[in-house]
Order: sequence, then C-alpha cells, then structure tokens
Amino acid sequence: MDKKTISRDGTSIAYHRTGQGPVVVLVSGAMSTGATVAPLAAALSDRFSAVVYDRRGRGESGDTAPYAVQREVEDLAAVIEAVGGEAALYGTSSGGALALHAAASGLPVRQVAVYEPPFALYEGGAEERAQYTGNLTKALAEDRRGDAVELFLRLTGLAPEMIANARQSPMWAGMEAIAPTLAYDNAVMGDGLVPRDRLATITVPVLALAGGASPDWMREAAQQIVQSVPQGTHRTLEGQTHAVEPQVLAPVLAEFFGV
Repeated sequence: MDKKTISRDGTSIAYHRTGQGPVVVLVSGAMSTGATVAPLAAALSDRFSAVVYDRRGRGESGDTAPYAVQREVEDLAAVIEAVGGEAALYGTSSGGALALHAAASGLPVRQVAVYEPPFALYEGGAEERAQYTGNLTKALAEDRRGDAVELFLRLTGLAPEMIANARQSPMWAGMEAIAPTLAYDNAVMGDGLVPRDRLATITVPVLALAGGASPDWMREAAQQIVQSVPQGTHRTLEGQTHAVEPQVLAPVLAEFFGV
C-alpha cells in the first residue's frame, strides 16, 4: 500500500490504486488484506482505476476500538472520497456483505458486484453461525488467537488434517496476527441470513455472482440477494469455486460496470 486516508473515527486506512478509468474499489473478505484482491485489481487495471485497501486491523491500516460495522462503512467512504468521490464496489465473501452494507448506507457508489457472500443458507446454518459466534467471542476474549483461526477454518469446511498442517505452516503467524478481525467479519455477516429488508433499500444495480463448482447454498444465497434488491442480476461462473480466478471474473465485472 502506498497511500493512506483517515476514516471518520481517526483510523488510518492504507490503500493502493492501479490503472486508469472509472474507479472500482475492491473489498476483501475474512483473514485477508488488500493484497489478496490485488491480482483482480491487476486484471481490471487496463479498463479501470482499481483500488485495493487494507480493512481496519489488517496489513498497514490502523484500528480503533470499539468496533462496529458502521466504522467499516466509514472506512470505505474515506477511501472513495480519497480516490475521487464516487466508485463502483466489488466485494468477495464477507467483503461482499460489507459492500452491500455500504451501498445500503447511501455511499456514493454506481454499482455493486459481490461474489459468494457466505450467508448460511444450508441446513443448520443459522444454528452453526450462532455457535461459531459464541465460541469465537470466547476464544478472542481469552486471546486464544490460534483457536479463533481454527474455528473459522472449521466453519469454512476445511478438513481437520488440513487445519493441523496449517498450524505448522509459516503463514500461521500471519493468520493469528489478524485473528481479532474475524469478529469484524462475523459482525458484518450478522445472524448469517440474507438481510432482505436492508438490501431492499439499495438504489443502485447489484450483480451477485457464484461459482458453478461451489456448494448449492452459495448459489442460492446469490439468488436471494438478487431477489431482495430493486435492481439485481445473478450469474453463475461455471467451473469456479469460492477461490474464483481473477482472469475469469474480471471480464464479467467489466461488462457489468459498463466498460
């Protein structure tokens, strides 16, 4: 990140801009930083001014207690103001839920595209989300960051042996470093259900995407988002999983954003 802006509560938010054209701000999901979506920014940079940023508590951005989802909406507002005052938004996973929150809050955005916000539309999903929230809160309160990361990885469906291997990997320390932000993404996801009433207030076009190789409930979540907003479009990217390939995604976003 080579630039910084200041959010409403005084938190420093780091961002990077690449390319020229209409501005698109990319919002990363849980356990990630702006660097996670940088390959997508590069794929968009021939048609857009693509902006990545470190959400609060991650990378080169600061953090200020107490946390509230509205603080992250204000962070996005500060980034948008710093890069010209208007932007399209793209959010992946829980970053997609945050982008939808921002649009519903009336930020100056032209369009919003989201990829697989993980609303819990599977059997027992709401109950699992509630249990996760309780266990995560306890682990973070006791500063058991490794356990918090493991809870999240289990929620994503990662196999126990893969989690055990991850704990021994060089990346584990970095994951523990941003473990407190798992509570932030959990707050963004709310009770885990699609926030239909809030989505109904979004006045700009929304594109909800899911991968053809992802679980059925993720495609169902994308469809429910589209059904909830006044101007919604749904697309399935065949062969893609939750880890969508930037070169597949970029042309779809370019078409939706009008370039």
